[in-house]
Amino acid sequence: MAQVKICGLTRPDHIAAAVGAGAAYLGFNFFPKSPRYVSPEDAAALAVDVPTGVARVGLFVNPDDDLLRSVLDVVPLDIVQLHGAETPERVTEVKALTGLPVMKAVGVAGPDDLDALWDYGLVADLLLVDAKAPKDAVLPGGNGLPFDWRLLVGRKWLTPWMLAGGLTPKNVGEAIRLTGTRIVDVSSGVESAPGQKDPDLIRQFIAASA
Repeated sequence: MAQVKICGLTRPDHIAAAVGAGAAYLGFNFFPKSPRYVSPEDAAALAVDVPTGVARVGLFVNPDDDLLRSVLDVVPLDIVQLHGAETPERVTEVKALTGLPVMKAVGVAGPDDLDALWDYGLVADLLLVDAKAPKDAVLPGGNGLPFDWRLLVGRKWLTPWMLAGGLTPKNVGEAIRLTGTRIVDVSSGVESAPGQKDPDLIRQFIAASA
């Protein structure tokens, strides 16, 4: 059984579907190039409907201080997710600037990528182990690509972590069984089209993670 983060939410009915099905984390994407982008004003309106106990996560890609401040001035976030090329030093800076826990996404394609998880685990509050984006990809995540989950078998880090990358209602159970992850993250795997969440797929995904 794993907790679930539904990322890239943009509509009230999708928030309702995720919360109703038992999601533990809801993600709002503030990367303008993403089809899941939501403005701070719209995210603030959506966040109002998130009940206590469900974490509101803001996804940023290489944000500067001004962007972080401008979003946090409007949106009541619980966690900042860094999904770009931020260094461990930048993770520490963002924690100090925002006063919030920071989740750092780390792309994995092979064994050589695992050392970064240890380095970021020294400073981040939560790790997001994601599939490494292709070199020509516009998006650093949300590409619907899995990686070899066997790379994570028996691995331990200093901080809690969640699994992402190509997860769907059909494969999430196997991913949990194989890796032992206690939290899974999904975005494109519960969509009918890029950026268009499907409430039925959200419910199926969460049920399959239980």
